[in-house]
Amino acid sequence: MLLRFHIISIISIILLFLLQGCGSSSTPEVAVKEPIQEQPSTPDTPEEVVIENISCPNLNKLDFNQASVQSQMLGFEASQSIDGSFIASSRWSTSNNQHDLILTLDEVSLVKGLAITWLNTDERSYSFDIETSQDKEEWVPVLSSAISNPLTTRGEYVEVTESSARYIKIVANGSDKNDGNHIVEVEGFGCRDDLTSSIQLNDWYLSIPVDESTNSKAKSISEATLNDNYFNAEFFFLDKEGGMVFRAPIEGAKTSTNTKYTRTELREMLRRGNTSISTQGVNKNNWVFSSAPSNDQTAAGGVDGVLNAELAVNYVTETGDSAQVGRVIIGQIHANDDEPIRVYYRKLPNNEKGAIYLAHEIEGGDDIYYELIGTRSKSAENPDNGIKLNERFGYQISVDGNLLTFTLTRAGQDDLIEVIDMNNSGYDLGGQYMYFKAGVYNQNNSGDPKDYVQATFYRIENTHTGYDG
Repeated sequence: MLLRFHIISIISIILLFLLQGCGSSSTPEVAVKEPIQEQPSTPDTPEEVVIENISCPNLNKLDFNQASVQSQMLGFEASQSIDGSFIASSRWSTSNNQHDLILTLDEVSLVKGLAITWLNTDERSYSFDIETSQDKEEWVPVLSSAISNPLTTRGEYVEVTESSARYIKIVANGSDKNDGNHIVEVEGFGCRDDLTSSIQLNDWYLSIPVDESTNSKAKSISEATLNDNYFNAEFFFLDKEGGMVFRAPIEGAKTSTNTKYTRTELREMLRRGNTSISTQGVNKNNWVFSSAPSNDQTAAGGVDGVLNAELAVNYVTETGDSAQVGRVIIGQIHANDDEPIRVYYRKLPNNEKGAIYLAHEIEGGDDIYYELIGTRSKSAENPDNGIKLNERFGYQISVDGNLLTFTLTRAGQDDLIEVIDMNNSGYDLGGQYMYFKAGVYNQNNSGDPKDYVQATFYRIENTHTGYDG
């Protein structure tokens, strides 16, 4: 019996061991990493979004956040077609014909047009089609068999059949020279909401740096035309928040033979379109200081004045002479021949932030400079309290007799104030008339012709004693 008991025990132990070996052991298992399965891509916009019942009276610039292609030359990537640079070296290029450049908007928008800057310094013309989509699967043709203008190196605005889209495809079909495609920059226009600017332009006209016939003198956009939803894809348009965008490249027509630089700038016009009143002189189109002779105050359209502006400088020149690079005037009072104040923003290429300084010109004399943030030096270091590109700030220019006060405002910071005594400046003499200006006045004429300055204004308000504008 004892032997039988031992045999049974041994058999039991063997069976238990075999069972443990079949997976019932308490010893931790070694994890085996399964290969990661590629998940099917899902469209950014899973359901169709239709934007309708939008009149879109003011076209807004639409923002692209991605550009993709199947072919690109080394150093000329697709992303450079939406990088904000119009310099030829910053472009997308491919040697392939019938190639697609697909641009992704940051949100579904009503697309109404594109401004395309082609590389055609040798006067080549490109053929292309445009399609839009919400999911990158179903594409809608919105422009077919288009041909670019071989005689321009500027951006060309083309209207398309409006559609609700998240993606825009430019089907590039080569040029009349070869199969290559070269796009320097693409900007989209349309709207997301029925958005208009809050800035009233009834008493302003606009100068843009182009003359469509001779390119010798800047073009003036009258008060009536400007207030009829004026739009220019190169120089003057709205951003997606309704901000008013001003852009001035280095190349372009000037406002006069005495002007060295280009501008896209508003000029105050108190006459509000009444062309029987001259633009110049002490009259109802312009204003004077309360220190001026009483007969001038009676004849003028207003006395003293305040200009309030809120803006962000978006881009400044990065090429050219070190004495000029990065400079732009963003506001001023202009007199007959001189400027009681010019407001400068300047950011040097190696600096993260920009400076703010003022110039006061003695009538018939020299400029006196006032530095509020940083310095105007061409070798200035990054200002500690400087203003970055795309940072919003405000300024006020206020005149009371011979006292000019400039105030710079920024969210969360103390105001910076500069008071200029104009008692010996000559503007209180008879015959001196004034008008405000706002926008961008490029102060660089030495860099790459396609380099530019740009600012977006969110507020422009002008007031004068005796003027009910």
